[in-house]
Amino acid sequence: MPPLDPDHCYVAVQSRDQRFDGWFVTAVRTTGIYCRPSCPAITPKRVNVDFFPTAAAAQQHGFRACKRCRPDASPGSPEWNVRQDVVARAMRLIADGLVERDGVPGLARRLGYSERHLNRVLTDELGVGALAIARAQRAHTARLLIETTTMSLTDVAFAAGFGSVRQFNDTIRAVFATSPTALRSARHPGQPRQPRRHSPDPSHPEIRSERPAQRYIRSEFPTGGVGGAGAITVRLPVRQPFAADAVMTFIGERAIAGTESWDGTTYRRSLDLPGGAGVVGLVAAADHVAARFALRSWGDLAAAVQRVRRLLDLDADPTAVDEALGRDPVMHRFVTLVPGRRSPASVDAFETAVRAVIGQQVSVTGARTVAGRIVEAVGSPIDLVTPMPGTGVTRLFPRPEQLLSAPDDAFSMPHARRDTIRRLADAVLEGTVELHVGADPSVAREQLLRLRGIGPWTADYVVMRGLGHPDMFLDADLGVRHALEAVGVSADRADHWAPWRSYAVHHLWASLSPSDPPGKDTP
Repeated sequence: MPPLDPDHCYVAVQSRDQRFDGWFVTAVRTTGIYCRPSCPAITPKRVNVDFFPTAAAAQQHGFRACKRCRPDASPGSPEWNVRQDVVARAMRLIADGLVERDGVPGLARRLGYSERHLNRVLTDELGVGALAIARAQRAHTARLLIETTTMSLTDVAFAAGFGSVRQFNDTIRAVFATSPTALRSARHPGQPRQPRRHSPDPSHPEIRSERPAQRYIRSEFPTGGVGGAGAITVRLPVRQPFAADAVMTFIGERAIAGTESWDGTTYRRSLDLPGGAGVVGLVAAADHVAARFALRSWGDLAAAVQRVRRLLDLDADPTAVDEALGRDPVMHRFVTLVPGRRSPASVDAFETAVRAVIGQQVSVTGARTVAGRIVEAVGSPIDLVTPMPGTGVTRLFPRPEQLLSAPDDAFSMPHARRDTIRRLADAVLEGTVELHVGADPSVAREQLLRLRGIGPWTADYVVMRGLGHPDMFLDADLGVRHALEAVGVSADRADHWAPWRSYAVHHLWASLSPSDPPGKDTP
């Protein structure tokens, strides 16, 4: 990422341009506060501000988050979706909670670098290392939960990824210059006290009353507290414009029975998270997505939120995409018809790869039917303390080891395609194919193509949707070919649509009737 241009950043701050929220933060030296670019407060003088690419860097320099504009509630930076270098891949893994699970050494191993080199690369570009970035993410997740839920502060601490209540209290005080209890009280003054659900640690008096809030998040808790987790509804911010109906219809029409459901308004699906199973229900509006999570472990909340954001491509920069594609006469008509179209990714790249193999040379409906049978035969049942009854979401998508050991009759498909799925599962287990948010897309594509039964269409589809690459053009896709023929251009035209060719693919797909098959691959 090129260094921030202070003059350009200041112009964005002066105009309170919401498009830049998440790209950088503005730190005001006279107040010691950092804000999002669109903060409604009086614009500070240019000589009094510094700009940082991340909140973590601002915190490292002693600034605390603004209580008015809530920079933690802005969409994430589109930079980490567009770029595929080590910094971007590290940021995606940190957002997914890898540092909380495996520490910085685990993050470095996943990326194939030494811990020292990784921290040097991150510090050179972002001003802070991996641990500080993860700490900032924990702090902002905690603040969101403190101010907008009735969760006990103990639950908040572990849901945000802190290892202890003491660490939670110390971090909140350092980042926000106040205590967790003060944050909650200041956000909702005068609210009645709620019954205490957990006995507080006597050494931490910050854990006191719980005050209700319904504007952003609603939470429900079963008897049993932290160990039982529960359900929570989170308001996910999005950049405008946002083609909510288009993205929800796309993923909804591909819902697999058992692990997903779609009723035309609400999309629900299971989540295979580090701490156990989860289910999410999504309802999209023009300016946000309401996401209701039922989780086995509160510690999975941050990872679950990030995976949903990737699924719906909520951190995209739709203005940049639409402006670039709209300059081409072919794409202009599509962008004008549906501005803000997203390129949905997935919650699990391995699942996407299996679904791509199943979908080789068959229709969307046929692929859904076959995948549903596999889920029913092999997928693990979901066991939650706070389930979502009547949703039809009852199982997790099978893991690699489950597919590898599944009997032949679990696969309602030709033998060659069944064997391809098993080779894929084996390669993922062995590590010869890496499919995760921190994988290098070009390397993953080469690894996939080495497997017998996987051709260019399958590999490109997995990179586009499984890994969320914004610039993959599926020139072997049958639907794309039909759409290109309909508008009278060849696949060479796609060169004009870089670096947003994945979005162009979705525009082309949407121009076809629902009966067209999703793609074609040559094993």
